[in-house]
Amino acid sequence: MTKEAISPLRQRMIEDMTVRRFTAKTQSDYIRSARNLATFLCHSPDTAAAEDLRRFQLHLTETRIRPPTINGTVSALRFFFTVTLGRADVARSLTFVAEPRKIPVVLSPEEVARFLEAAPGPKYKAALGAAYGAGLRVSEVASLKVSDIDSKRMLLRIEQGKGRKDRYAMLSPVLLVADCATNRLAVYRPGSAAANIDAPAQPRLPCGGPHGRDHQAGVTTHAPA
Repeated sequence: MTKEAISPLRQRMIEDMTVRRFTAKTQSDYIRSARNLATFLCHSPDTAAAEDLRRFQLHLTETRIRPPTINGTVSALRFFFTVTLGRADVARSLTFVAEPRKIPVVLSPEEVARFLEAAPGPKYKAALGAAYGAGLRVSEVASLKVSDIDSKRMLLRIEQGKGRKDRYAMLSPVLLVADCATNRLAVYRPGSAAANIDAPAQPRLPCGGPHGRDHQAGVTTHAPA
């Protein structure tokens, strides 16, 4: 299977994003926006004028594209014209649009419990519980490791989350299931085998005393930033 040929213009844009350490998803989104502009214009996007960009954004609005998507496109095309092409004057015609603010739906404790109980199996309950209780993104939940758990201070260490930044999140006691009578602690860990309090945790953690990230990894913990 042959690989898709990459034009010099696209390659240059990819290189500009790579040196700025853009994630693979961001690069894909930016390339898609430039390709959509080319499709709209029926010619290479590097020859576009300010009026072409204004018409393209008007087209996005008239076709009921949602504000977050429009703003993502604006960011991509501003990068393309300002950085890759060095034509910042053209990109000035692009404008961000206001996003409607809505009051979020807040579930009651009973509704949250029913929602989590509906998950099929312990590891999915743990994943949903961590995402809901600590406010994690899907990619952050999927990247969690046992060594990220600081059960002494009830914190989760999130490594390279949004913006490639490390941070701490609060750990709900519900996510830790302890049986101190048998001196075992089973940790619901996303992506691992189903947690079972009758089987030793991996690794086994003592009930009471220092444990969690500092005990398992043998490192000194730091105060949350």
